[in-house]
Amino acid sequence: MKKTFKKRLLAALLCGAMAASLTACGSGEPAASAGKDSGSPVKDVVELQIGFENSISEPIGQGLEKWAELLDEASDGTMKITLYPDSQLGGKHELIDSMLLGEPVATLADGAFYADYGVPDFGIVFGPFLFDDWEQCWTLIESDWYKEQSEKLEQMGLKLLASNWAYGARHTLTTTPVHTVDDLAGLKIRVPNNQIQSYGFDVLGAASTGMDLGDVYMALQGKTINGAENPIATLYGRKLHEVAPYLILDGHVLNFTTWVCSADWFNALTEEQQDWLISTGEQAGFYNNKVHEEQEQGYLDKMIEEGVTVYEPTEDDLKGFRAKAQAFYEMGDTFGWSDGLYETVQAAMGK
Repeated sequence: MKKTFKKRLLAALLCGAMAASLTACGSGEPAASAGKDSGSPVKDVVELQIGFENSISEPIGQGLEKWAELLDEASDGTMKITLYPDSQLGGKHELIDSMLLGEPVATLADGAFYADYGVPDFGIVFGPFLFDDWEQCWTLIESDWYKEQSEKLEQMGLKLLASNWAYGARHTLTTTPVHTVDDLAGLKIRVPNNQIQSYGFDVLGAASTGMDLGDVYMALQGKTINGAENPIATLYGRKLHEVAPYLILDGHVLNFTTWVCSADWFNALTEEQQDWLISTGEQAGFYNNKVHEEQEQGYLDKMIEEGVTVYEPTEDDLKGFRAKAQAFYEMGDTFGWSDGLYETVQAAMGK
């Protein structure tokens, strides 16, 4: 178990009393007492603050706006989602640490982060070139294996609200052209701050650099790093192409994403409130996926119009990437994975 996780878990245990006294926003009453069935003449409003790194104009932001609308409608105004884009509430680790203290916040996160928070097997879903297509992603999240990992995560204090959101195929944007995996050698590529994604790029020959998304533009501009990876909508939304004009469509990760909140906060809700939150999150996920599919080519066209040189790798190029990526799946001991995890996940996704 990582040293940082031990510190976070200790902080969560020391502050457990805070979770027990959580209140609905502005009401002074426990969140579990708020809602339609509280019996109170004044309806308390339960608020969930969602902080995320992306722009509100990205498909993920539009999906969140739909979620807020659906939850307000389903709960008859007794539950609300307040959105904080562009890292207004802080970075992902800060938000997750707040959840461990029972605070009513949520964020977008993925298996690579959950590996850092005590569920190591979850990290494999962010391995390079694991999925061949999106259907394998959706098959995996409905599997018994995925359910087991979600339950383990909840035991660590984090509750998954929705997992059916497509964040996008992650591609690599650089300051110099990259056509083959060998072209990555020695390049400093920004990745999110987690072990899985760092090693996932290191095995490809790059020098991964963990960094919050909000700091990437200046780092590219100042030549502290040579590139960054993310879906096209995010790369464009953060205007990173202005300072890194070369894009390779390597699709090294098919990134489905999840929305996570405090398990203590969630469990303090009524069963009806929990159902509203989860069902509307799933509905919003389908909406997000539709928007993402419709807009991705438009973002790519805009990048090209604004001077980006785009390279679509050949099948031989991709074979080179996949061959290097296999070293990642031989590092199970480094990540604390269960024996045979790679084969287990392959079976769970229907391969």
